[in-house]
Amino acid sequence: MDVKNQIEQLRNELNQHNYNYYVLDNPIISDYEFDQKLKELQLLENQHPEFFDSNSPTVRVGGTITKNFNTITHEFRMYSLDNSYSKEDLEEWEKRIIKLSGSQNLSFTCELKYDGASVDLLYEKGKLTQATTRGDGFQGDEITANVRTIKSVPLVLQNDFPERFHIRGEIILPKKGFEEMNKERIEAGEDPYMNPRNTASGSLKLQDTSEVAKRPLDCLLYALVGSVNIKTQYEGLEKARSWGFKVPKESKLCHSTDEVMDFINYWDVHRHDLPYEIDGVVVKVNDIALQEELGYTSKSPRWAMAYKFKAEQATTTLESISYQVGRTGAITPVANLTPVLLAGTIVKRASLHNADQIEKLDIRVGDTVFVEKGGEIIPKIVGVALDKRPSGSMITTYISHCPECQSELIRNEGEAQHYCPNVEGCPPQITGRIQHYISRKAMDIEGLGGETIELLFRSKLIENYADLYELTVSKLLPLERMASKSAENIIKGIEKSKEVPFERVLFALGIRYVGETVAKKLARHYKTIDNLEKTTLEELMQVDEIGVRIAESVVQFFDNEQNKNIVKRLKSYNLQFSLSEESIANQTEKLKGFTFVVSGVFHLHSRDELKNIIEQNGGKVGSSISSKTSYVIVGDNMGPSKKQKAESLGIPMISEEDFIKMV
Repeated sequence: MDVKNQIEQLRNELNQHNYNYYVLDNPIISDYEFDQKLKELQLLENQHPEFFDSNSPTVRVGGTITKNFNTITHEFRMYSLDNSYSKEDLEEWEKRIIKLSGSQNLSFTCELKYDGASVDLLYEKGKLTQATTRGDGFQGDEITANVRTIKSVPLVLQNDFPERFHIRGEIILPKKGFEEMNKERIEAGEDPYMNPRNTASGSLKLQDTSEVAKRPLDCLLYALVGSVNIKTQYEGLEKARSWGFKVPKESKLCHSTDEVMDFINYWDVHRHDLPYEIDGVVVKVNDIALQEELGYTSKSPRWAMAYKFKAEQATTTLESISYQVGRTGAITPVANLTPVLLAGTIVKRASLHNADQIEKLDIRVGDTVFVEKGGEIIPKIVGVALDKRPSGSMITTYISHCPECQSELIRNEGEAQHYCPNVEGCPPQITGRIQHYISRKAMDIEGLGGETIELLFRSKLIENYADLYELTVSKLLPLERMASKSAENIIKGIEKSKEVPFERVLFALGIRYVGETVAKKLARHYKTIDNLEKTTLEELMQVDEIGVRIAESVVQFFDNEQNKNIVKRLKSYNLQFSLSEESIANQTEKLKGFTFVVSGVFHLHSRDELKNIIEQNGGKVGSSISSKTSYVIVGDNMGPSKKQKAESLGIPMISEEDFIKMV
């Protein structure tokens, strides 16, 4: 046998043994025999580098160093899930699906909600070519080299896999592996890791792949994305399993919310028997065509719901209350607690939300309080053990002045929060606006983070985000812990931000109530910042989905002299303050005044592409058929009840080809 064939045979053999051991949990050779074969392969590959393969089983041991993790824009956005906490929530969700789709015969795939770090894997011609973190859902960090070391991730697929597709799942750290890692750390005199989820997530960003390889990470997969010919979610799980992916078998096909609740109630009790942590159950509409029909909101799929198990609760003592100032001037009270272990992490602080919440619960310093971590990053106080209240405790009086600049706080009628009105002089508001400006969804300035912004502000190098464009390497170098390479990267990142498109620049300005979606609508409508600056309250309110609150906020922003000066300066630095010629060329008013509902599966364009074409041409996309619907664009597998509703209302139904002719 020649060397090339010998190498290929060893690779195939080792891949199969990896699959038997880490996916099927059914090894057929000893660890010693496996290691001997792996050493033999490594020796042959070292002697014959011309047969290098980035998906060889030898990459599992790691050894490459990643200095910078490239940012990758997701080909298919990674959405978050809506949460539910009761059977009533699920039933309401089911009613919404029936109303939107018109389908009465629903089935659901129930899967365990693994508590790990989300990952997107791209396979081309049966080989792993890219792995990306979830990031902000639109883009994430490329971690391919690190993921290749995870032994349950197949490097090469088996059976009848598609030519190219994405698959998504969670990188987790099983409980046993986590305990062993902590045992080693304690024996070495180091602090233990706090929880498996954060440890798994942190492992993916280690620079040395050989360090990642030492960690007992696992990868559980649950969603096929892209050109995959499957009809149901449940079929997708079975297909993925047959191609070599580790897909837990605890999923179940259910035909009613009662069956779904039986599955949820079983795993709420038995979750502690699993080798890994879960925090709930994900319920998905089983039919893929119906999933496409239902589509997405701006944040999550309409066809999936995460049922979260009841939050764990702990009791501890409230030691003090401090007050934080946000970038909009909103004051948030924070409870400082005696440290307590809650859901695998040590909790020292909890949100108190606002003055009304403090008054409602009658929370006082010294109280024994009940703390929950119900799906929130910052835990919250949900009650007080009044029977344990110390005698002589004082009623909490909410602060009257800003803790940072001492300005007297205001509270607008109908609003729960207090605000510091010193917009232009309150330090956390200033740095908060700059941090928003540089954030990933806004200008995404590489090399800059919250700590650096605070340092630049304290050093009097910046007072607003326009000042960033006056920075130079020589100005940055004297700063504490600032190396020349870091300074150069910051300046490069700031320079690159001049290429960021208009809608993101508009979002970055931090106009109150103008989020990503609103910024896109305003950019499309006004096309340039000059047009937006000159607009009136009445004109703004004529823009689709712009209400009085947003309109007033936009007008107030551009009436402010300091804001005007900052925008004027940003213009002088050549930022993108108008839509690109390409965007404008693709925009028309042909569909203005028309509302379209897109229903079915299409061949020339995806549903999202069709919706984008509607919006680019001035039309509006409706989520369900009503008397306000102008046209229904019909594809394959349109629900019969939707068709019946369109017919009963006399709404024209047109094909994808008919629609393209319209525009």
